[in-house]
Amino acid sequence: MAIVKYSPFRDMMNMQEQMNRLLDLAWSKQGGEELREGAWQPPVDIFEDENAVIIKAELPGIDQKDIEVRIEDNTLTIRGERKHEEEVRKENYHRVERYYGGFQRSFSIPATIDQEKVRASSDKGVLTITLPKREEVKPKQITVEVT
Repeated sequence: MAIVKYSPFRDMMNMQEQMNRLLDLAWSKQGGEELREGAWQPPVDIFEDENAVIIKAELPGIDQKDIEVRIEDNTLTIRGERKHEEEVRKENYHRVERYYGGFQRSFSIPATIDQEKVRASSDKGVLTITLPKREEVKPKQITVEVT
């Protein structure tokens, strides 16, 4: 019987490789993949400047009429649907990596946002939502007079 050095990480790495293979099989079916429909979330960037909070969401291939932007109870919700093109049949696909179906993203917005002036626009597949800050919230520079 040979003496083998024990490595606790070897077993964990083997288990991880087996799980990766199992998940790969579940997500990619050989001989024609299923269309990936269902819950998905578009990636977003959220940043702030002195006048507003800006949210940019990647929504390529989604018709503007299929996007809904709503503010309710200090929560901004982006909801929509990416529809599958009907001119290509499912069995003609070799690989499907984009997600189809409905999506929804929700974000809490601070009370400092002027909800009446929120604007949304779409350009080149990027939805930009501008959440302007209220006037009284913007930082003010106060000059100190020396006497």
